Amino acid sequence: MQTTDINKAVERYEFYKFDVDPGQSQLRIDKFLFNKIENASRTKIQDAAKEGFIEVNGKKVKSNYKVRPNDKIIVYSESEPREIELIPQDIPINIIYEDDYLLLINKTPGLVVHPGFGNHDGTLVNALMYHLKDLPLFNSGEARPGLVHRLDKDTSGILVVAKTEQALSNLSKQFFDRTTDRKYYAVVWGVPKEKEGTITGNIDRHPKNRKIRTVFPDGEQGKHAITHYKVLEDFGYVSLIECKLETGRTHQIRVHMKYLGHPLFNDADYGGNLILKGTRFSKYQQFIRNCFNVIPRQALHAKTLAFDHPETGERMEFNSDLPDDMQQLLEKWRRYIAGRLI
Repeated sequence: MQTTDINKAVERYEFYKFDVDPGQSQLRIDKFLFNKIENASRTKIQDAAKEGFIEVNGKKVKSNYKVRPNDKIIVYSESEPREIELIPQDIPINIIYEDDYLLLINKTPGLVVHPGFGNHDGTLVNALMYHLKDLPLFNSGEARPGLVHRLDKDTSGILVVAKTEQALSNLSKQFFDRTTDRKYYAVVWGVPKEKEGTITGNIDRHPKNRKIRTVFPDGEQGKHAITHYKVLEDFGYVSLIECKLETGRTHQIRVHMKYLGHPLFNDADYGGNLILKGTRFSKYQQFIRNCFNVIPRQALHAKTLAFDHPETGERMEFNSDLPDDMQQLLEKWRRYIAGRLI
């Protein structure tokens, strides 16, 4: 960000806004924002703080300010951002449960959860604003109304959405406190040597490619992350595994399985879209290409979700069927293993 003339009035535009989770531990604001803002460097964040472009609870702060629970953070810029207007859109969503406080959605692959760079509409949030337009939370001007957690665009499965502010706060705290139970099904390249295990490794943005994440095993960088896995089916060259999340970091399963040496099948960001296991026979190579055509995304599905109901406290657990593309992929591998025709 360029240095400005202190004698010149600078017009500022609100660029980012964050409501800090109630369970957030104290953390320097430059590191907090570095983890939140895509493609931002800590140097740029520190420069913004020096120029008074970062406010917490209405007051300008320095880059060493310690973020606290429930802080309201605004980052300003001299450049007017392209405003993303949240337009209600009649987009079909698969609701598997709904009451006055929340709803559970079985997200289809390819559906972006919330608007952002490159995705200004056609998202789950646009759909929710249409289906829940009579609720105050979805007329509040919030950029991500009702969202407690998220799934990557090409990951399918269960997502919980809050319908009230109280439910949003309660569910967000459950996710932060790790009292929810989340299990995913994934098809990965190869078969882990240990049929059950735990992957522990801090996750942060990749130093050379900010679009993806990587593991920092020494624990000096990134966010602590734990994934428990279990092999459900062994197909020799690939396997179906169940992953249980103890933490919920961006791309956690995709990054951890890559770190273990078993990238998700057809995960283009982490190398799973290459033929990593098997033979060089042309028939086998064609079989894999056919599999890639069946599921043109990473083979990952959020299978189950359990949490305490934000109003009654009752423990609730939900299960979702695998989408058609993953079912077709598994059937192709089962037939391949049964016949050994290639």
